[in-house]
Amino acid sequence: MPTTGASLVNQKFRPVLAAGATVLLLAGCVSFGDKAPPQLLTLTSDAAPTAGSMASASVTEAIIVDVPTVERTLDQVRVPVQVSDSAIAYVQDAVWADKPARLFRGVLAETLAAKSGRLVLDQVETGSERGMMLSGQLQRFGYDEGARAVVVRYDAVIRKPGTPLRKQRFEASVPVATVDAVSVGAALNQAANTVAGQVAAWVAG
Repeated sequence: MPTTGASLVNQKFRPVLAAGATVLLLAGCVSFGDKAPPQLLTLTSDAAPTAGSMASASVTEAIIVDVPTVERTLDQVRVPVQVSDSAIAYVQDAVWADKPARLFRGVLAETLAAKSGRLVLDQVETGSERGMMLSGQLQRFGYDEGARAVVVRYDAVIRKPGTPLRKQRFEASVPVATVDAVSVGAALNQAANTVAGQVAAWVAG
C-alpha cells in the first residue's frame, strides 16, 4: 500500500491525495457508509444575542451576511487534515452536522448581531444586496498536522452601496494535543469564534 510519509501511517486519518489522485484507505479508518458516526459536530457562537432580544432597521441599514465560498476540500461534512502540500486526510469520526461554510456563517451572523446591535440578515431574507453585504471565502477550516493546531482562515469582503470595497484576511489557530473528533471540533469552534469576533470589530471600524 503506497504512503506519503510517516504521518500518513497514523490510523487517525483517512488520506486523500490532491485532486485526481486515488483515495488511500488505512487500517482503522472510519467508514462513511451505513454506519453513523458516534456524534455530529456543530459550531456555537460565544456572543449570541440573548433570548428575547430584538433589532429593527430598514434593509439599507441591515448587515447581510452571506455564506462563504469554499474550495472542494471544505465543501463537505468531514474535517480535513493538512498532511502536506499535496495530501489531505480526514479526522476519524469527525463529521459536521452541516457543511462548515453554513455553520461558520451562523457564528458570524450571531456574533455581529450581538456585538453591533444591528439587524443581521441573510440574502434569502432580503432578496437584495441593498444593505451592507459581508461575504468572503473560508480558506482554511481544519487541522494542520505540521502546526499541530486547527486553523480557521477567512477572507472577508464588505460591499456597501456608495463606498469602496473592503477586503481583509482573518485567521486564528488553536493547538490540539489529541487529534480526535471531540478535541478538534472544540478547537475549531474556539477558532471560529475568535475569527468572528475579529470580523465584527473590523465591520464596526
